[in-house]
Amino acid sequence: MRKAVILGSLAGVALVAGATQAAPAAGVPLIERAKLFGNPTRTGGQLSPDGKWLAFIAPRDGVQNIWVAPIDRPNEARALTAETKRPIRSYFWAPDSRQILFVNDKGGDENFLLYGVDLTSGQQKALTPFEKTTVQVLGMSDTIKDRILIGVNNRDPRWHDVQELNLTTGKLTPVFQNDGYAGFVTDDQLRVRIAAKPRPDSGVDYFRVVDNKVEATPFTRVDYEDASSTSPLGFTVDGKTLYWGDARGRDTRALLAQDMATGKFTTIGASDKADVGGGLSNPKTGVIEAYSVYFHRNEYVPVGDAVKADLAFLKAQNKGEFYIGSRTDADDKWLVTFDPVSAPSSTWLYDRRARKLSELYTPRPDLVGAPLVGMEAVDIPTRDGLSMVSYLTRPKGATGATPMVLLVHGGPWARDSYGFNGYHQWLANRGYAVLSVNYRSSTGFGKKFVQAGDKQWGRKMHDDLIDAVDWAVKRGVTTKDKVAIMGGSYGGYATLAGLTMTPDAFACGVDIVGPSNLFTLLKTIPPYWEAGKQQMYRRMGDPGTPEGQALLKERSPLTYADAIRKPLLIGQGANDPRVNVAESDQIVAAMQAKKIPVTYVVFPDEGHGFARPANNIAFNAVTENFLAKCLGGRAEPIGGALAASTAQVKAGSVEGAKGN
Repeated sequence: MRKAVILGSLAGVALVAGATQAAPAAGVPLIERAKLFGNPTRTGGQLSPDGKWLAFIAPRDGVQNIWVAPIDRPNEARALTAETKRPIRSYFWAPDSRQILFVNDKGGDENFLLYGVDLTSGQQKALTPFEKTTVQVLGMSDTIKDRILIGVNNRDPRWHDVQELNLTTGKLTPVFQNDGYAGFVTDDQLRVRIAAKPRPDSGVDYFRVVDNKVEATPFTRVDYEDASSTSPLGFTVDGKTLYWGDARGRDTRALLAQDMATGKFTTIGASDKADVGGGLSNPKTGVIEAYSVYFHRNEYVPVGDAVKADLAFLKAQNKGEFYIGSRTDADDKWLVTFDPVSAPSSTWLYDRRARKLSELYTPRPDLVGAPLVGMEAVDIPTRDGLSMVSYLTRPKGATGATPMVLLVHGGPWARDSYGFNGYHQWLANRGYAVLSVNYRSSTGFGKKFVQAGDKQWGRKMHDDLIDAVDWAVKRGVTTKDKVAIMGGSYGGYATLAGLTMTPDAFACGVDIVGPSNLFTLLKTIPPYWEAGKQQMYRRMGDPGTPEGQALLKERSPLTYADAIRKPLLIGQGANDPRVNVAESDQIVAAMQAKKIPVTYVVFPDEGHGFARPANNIAFNAVTENFLAKCLGGRAEPIGGALAASTAQVKAGSVEGAKGN
């Protein structure tokens, strides 16, 4: 199996406080929305395992499709797929390099099906032709090229049964009926070796699987405190070593290797500051040769000498942050992306033998030479003594305080990161400082930091955001009356919480697919989230108990909708399976009942976020004009952006918008 292991600080910013500026320094050109949020010319490059081909995603008739080109002639690309509505966003090579596999859904419903496209004939077929199901890729092999293992929940929507997929014939063969397991670990022989079973107490038990039968007793148990950061990652090709991301007995996740014969663990890598993240493993052996640690920025740490010189060479190029993508079976070619942050990223072919880099493409060439700006990593203290790794971007040429957008990440069990960020660049270009905060519950900084957010939605998690605003005000980044809050998913919830629970803290808010009622949110989560349901209840509140119901009501922005007195813009996908459209409908209805103004835009062909660039551009057109009125920044006119989308303005009015 081609395995990917899943897995300097500024205390303050020296700025001069002063009157709030409404725009960047005079003469900074306005960057068009389409250049930031339209289709990239090429993105998502992957090398074929045999090293002969480069695949990537690029527009075909305006819709993102998969293209292929000979690796030595990247400009001779041809389109391999012909999607006309839903952009393709995820794909991978078959192990034999003869076809490309991709997943896609319909209208954002997240019923992801698996498709295969033959490289030579271009013939496409649905490999999981089932309705209302979602596929998981469970196992691929470095030595077995014509088959893979997948999980499909067509029998029971809660659980994914393991099936063997013959890539030549498309035949599915049942391997393991899943009646309650959260996931599986397979080996290079495409055998199911480990099954993970969630416990009622939110811990996880791991069982050995022999001949597709689960042993009666777990070989290891992981308690709730470690469950979110401890799990097996994969076997070496010979099946003798199992790698773990493991936080047992420590705060941050370490990378461990377990000898399957003796059970002995060996520590491969660890950091006191951050969890060990993604790793680089040898394509032939599966042995991990480097791992990453992401505190302020991503850093690769070599294990032994196998790739040490390669990592040193790539770092010495000084082209910005670098990330290693696919590696060929022969391990003679790598795909490497460089991110200079204040310029668009670029993807290169790295020839290991010649120690040579050749540029393949820049996803957004229209941004070359644009007035992009840098990003600063900053540490922000919380009122109760924690420290939040955060990222600040300021308008080009700004010398004093400017209006600010607090951009809150989703999850909440995720993290913000350092690098080129289209939203930071867009908002900074419009005249705003942009601050992204890894508030408590954010992942990557140890289990204690995650658990500090348990049952703290709308409380300490929100206090962290208020503390970040106060930090920015004290350092002259912005002024207290010129801060907007904006985000998607949990970030949308934070926006609603900000405008309801702390109604004077923000000048306005932009909520994208954010839940307003935590009780109905948990009631309508997809059935295939069954395995993680108890853990969500422990983190948020149990809707099955009176105490949990009371807590969820207390932390729901809908409860305080009549407190809203600042402008609010809401964007929602009608088909969202995670945050049902009713979440936005509820709070809009509550505001309308109290005659509180709100602007509400719904996209009938989207789900949890906006995948179609025309829709994303349309909502961002509304957003920047909304922010301009609220904060005084500048905006590109809406023009025909909404007419080119499926946007339906369900409440409020937007200049130039088409109604429903």
